[in-house]
Amino acid sequence: MVQAPSQPLLLQLPDEIALQVTREQFAALVAANRDLRLERTATGHLIVNPPTGGEIGHRNLSITGQLSVWFEANDTLGKAFDSSTGFALPNGANRSPDASWVRKERWEALTPEQREGFVPLCPDFVVELRSKTDSLKDLREKMQEYMENGSQLGWLIDPKNKRVEIYRPGQVVEILENPRKLSGEKILPGFVLTLKRILN
Repeated sequence: MVQAPSQPLLLQLPDEIALQVTREQFAALVAANRDLRLERTATGHLIVNPPTGGEIGHRNLSITGQLSVWFEANDTLGKAFDSSTGFALPNGANRSPDASWVRKERWEALTPEQREGFVPLCPDFVVELRSKTDSLKDLREKMQEYMENGSQLGWLIDPKNKRVEIYRPGQVVEILENPRKLSGEKILPGFVLTLKRILN
């Protein structure tokens, strides 16, 4: 008798149940689950991010596409990354921003081995794009974590409310209602993100 191939079982974790994993266990989980976006908090709490839907995927493509065009014209300044890149932050968390950028001198200070795995630093610039299932509270905490770990500029883009929150270290969060464009300021000189396909 031929048995049909078994289907994978999906585990749903309620918010009140937290799985704790070490850095080594997290690395093994990521290696075994390439199709999942996994993150780990500084206290070892495992976060499983579901795949994005079509609308968010389209919006994220616009963000990474625009960042990529700027990067290609300014590649001597640093390295740009998409949402599949994992960073091991100084506080012990493992995060994967939706888009990010690292200054050249910080990237070049890493060994080839460090560049291959979870990048052992916090990006200078980060973007988080809120999806339908994302908690605004959790995203705000993540943005603050980036700032506390060395980011110089961060954008929390919330299409649902047509709002952008701009994070800078040691400063009050700036909130923009339905902006048309965002500036990379001194961190990404000359970079302007057009929000037409992201907030609409």
